[in-house]
Amino acid sequence: MSQPDPLSVAMRRAASQVEAALEELLPVVEGAESRLCAAMRYATLGGGKRMRAFLVMETAALFGVDRSCAARVAASVEMLHAYSLIHDDLPAMDDDDLRRGKPSCHKQFDEATAILAGDALQARAFEILGEVATHTSPEARCELVVALAHAAGARGMCGGQMIDIDAEGKTLTAEQIGRLQALKTGRLIQYSAEAGAILGRAPLHHRHQIAAYGRDLGTAFQIADDVLDATGTEEEVGKAVGKDAAAGKATLVGVLGLERAVAQADMLAAQAAQHVDGFGENGALLRQLAAYVVSRRT
Repeated sequence: MSQPDPLSVAMRRAASQVEAALEELLPVVEGAESRLCAAMRYATLGGGKRMRAFLVMETAALFGVDRSCAARVAASVEMLHAYSLIHDDLPAMDDDDLRRGKPSCHKQFDEATAILAGDALQARAFEILGEVATHTSPEARCELVVALAHAAGARGMCGGQMIDIDAEGKTLTAEQIGRLQALKTGRLIQYSAEAGAILGRAPLHHRHQIAAYGRDLGTAFQIADDVLDATGTEEEVGKAVGKDAAAGKATLVGVLGLERAVAQADMLAAQAAQHVDGFGENGALLRQLAAYVVSRRT
């Protein structure tokens, strides 16, 4: 029997720790707001690859950060990500009925509850970053808050989503699509990598290496997502596929063709891995993750 690869083992371990943190940080509550809390938990717990969380945990480990502190930051990233998925699935956005192999939040509950659950998850993510249990240094906590706000706001994830909506039915260049994807998906993945370095108070040159790694990894991840939408099945991906082409969305697969898009993703993954070569064996799992994001089928 073949042994599980080190990356799979490490990702499962990190996912387990972050899931435990999420359970603690998003407790079951009673009373009038219980439905809202149930929707928050439904959208966040027990699903997804937890790749962003793994990035926080693994980069934090490079700089000797306590894993319980890293797990809190990883949990906050997962909450922010879950909020974005809830809103992304709404009829006003991508109108998806399925997420992670189960009904989208607005289908399981209702649209109003889903919107509020997303809002509350975003607020909770920032609340966690500001708490002393996350880091004893007020400066570190402020850096985490500002960096996440930058990644998630108008010059990050939300801005990318707006560009994506505006681009439907239009012809974009590869460069324009690259910027769209860097904002919509890449910035949060880059933040997830940088968060570990912020927690570890890493020197500037290491921060730059980690940021470059996260940037290229995020772009490779999004191209691989586009490839999966074009070639995967609903069972593999856990959501409807083929919707990008049907909606006239701009993707690198549409502009470059499947073969060239795959080659671009592979090049970016290799480039990401090179950014962490300086960490030697300690960066091995990050290099393996770069290869994984372009070979996955889920």
